[in-house]
Amino acid sequence: MKTVTLTIDNRKIEVEEGTTILKAAQKAGIHIPTLCYLEAINEIGACRVCVVEVEGARNLAASCVTPVAEGMVVRTNTPRVRAARRLNVELLLSNHKMECPTCIRNLNCELQSLAQTLGIREVRFEGVRSHYEMDTSTPALIRDPEKCILCRRCVAVCEKVQSVKAIAPQERGFDTVIAPAFQEKLINVACVECGQCILVCPVGALYEKDYTEEVWKALADPDKFVVVQTAPATRVSIGQEFGYPPGTINTGKMVAALRRLGFDRVFDTDFTADLTIMEEGSEFIDRFKKGERLPLLTSCSPGWIKFIEHFYPEFLPNLSTCKSPQQMFGAIAKAYYAPKVGIDPAKMVVVSIMPCTAKKFEAQRPEMKDSGYQDVDYVLTTRELARMIKEAGIDFQSLPEENYDDPLGESTGAAVLFGATGGVMEAALRTAYELITGKELPRLEFHEVRGLAGIKEATVDIEGTPVRVAVANSLGHARKLLERVKAGEQYHFIEIMCCPGGCIGGGGQPIPTNEEIRAQRMAGIYTADERMVIRKSHENPAIQALYREFLGQPLGEKSHHLLHTHYTPRGKY
Repeated sequence: MKTVTLTIDNRKIEVEEGTTILKAAQKAGIHIPTLCYLEAINEIGACRVCVVEVEGARNLAASCVTPVAEGMVVRTNTPRVRAARRLNVELLLSNHKMECPTCIRNLNCELQSLAQTLGIREVRFEGVRSHYEMDTSTPALIRDPEKCILCRRCVAVCEKVQSVKAIAPQERGFDTVIAPAFQEKLINVACVECGQCILVCPVGALYEKDYTEEVWKALADPDKFVVVQTAPATRVSIGQEFGYPPGTINTGKMVAALRRLGFDRVFDTDFTADLTIMEEGSEFIDRFKKGERLPLLTSCSPGWIKFIEHFYPEFLPNLSTCKSPQQMFGAIAKAYYAPKVGIDPAKMVVVSIMPCTAKKFEAQRPEMKDSGYQDVDYVLTTRELARMIKEAGIDFQSLPEENYDDPLGESTGAAVLFGATGGVMEAALRTAYELITGKELPRLEFHEVRGLAGIKEATVDIEGTPVRVAVANSLGHARKLLERVKAGEQYHFIEIMCCPGGCIGGGGQPIPTNEEIRAQRMAGIYTADERMVIRKSHENPAIQALYREFLGQPLGEKSHHLLHTHYTPRGKY
């Protein structure tokens, strides 16, 4: 590649031609503040916070969109630059709902941090402010346009990463608002409630609908028996809220914290991830042998389920009929565990701790009541759990390592893999291979389906029969893969996760969540798998007992009633 040499703050720097000033400065360790910028997703120069002086240029340049040139001289910290940045942030603040102490993003807000860094102590501009109604229409997301700074990061991730395009700038000038078309409510458009917009919002304009008060009330009710399940990905992300590096495995401390919050039993969604493999693996084997409704598409990710309902309803027959592990857990807790321990299912409250906002929507779907009760009563994100722990005054770092309760707390390494893209596929292959062949796998790790690549493909040899599989993460990549299938590409089994990186990058995870953090959490998932004594779902003794005592067999009558479901085509708009 051709390179150019430029000077930034009196330092000579050599970079590839076409590099922006911002990236050149980053390479040299020179910090330029940004607000609207998201690398490769939202590089539009809208906020003008990253402005710099370029020698010979009349106007300040937005460094995130200005390419370098040979001999260019750039200054990033002149009085003119600092004054312009302060002015731009003051203008943003002048039309921003100022309720920092009560805002959900207080002390984790990029606008707040930037104002502090730039030394802004007053906002000199007063005038007309925008006023909009909050959108609380969905079970999962809240949109507060009065806090929006029009950075368009949410628009970019919804369009370019998820390919959903549920929101966009509406109106013009001072009246501009980020909203669905015609300023509709989110519940009335093809929003999949994945929460990726929350992760990239720099302020508190988008956040999850909070159910912590409902859970506190249930915990305080002596007539309620409150059980909790924790998703695989939460164990490698919860620590981030308490000072641990992303990817740190904090399973035992999380269990201890949940007990101290007052939950009557602390269980693991990994238990029903193993159960999902038994059902979905058996479903795949049945379809594979019959050559019917292939490729089988996984059904664990509720954002993906809503996406296929909206945009690809013709593929609904290919979708696994299995409920997600979250929903299977609720059904088993109320139909199997409650009678087993003498608890009235009507008095049992099932709470989920999930890395996902779409799980809130999933729990309230009318299809999820096959036990005679709502399978899952409340869904909390990783962030909501962290807020409860802090509110209770629990010192997370000083907690001991504690174990889940039996029997719905027993799980395998295969189950924990569900937290990362490719994990469901790997767990399914570990079981399907052995159930089909009756032989032990030569190796447990399927490295071909691991990693953060958007689409991964592999051909697995099962006793001389090639099984072609694919894995996609993020709905943009899911769309590309489904278009390949429509064009005639042949696969037997496809795993799709709604969020980039899978559940480790879910919309309910700690903020920030970026590519580096996803990689660290993924590494934690693989380490957690390696540490497990049992690493194949069909070898979980508690799952084996569940089938002996209650379900009978995979795909049997009880399983069909409690653990399987159907989905419904929806409009695209």
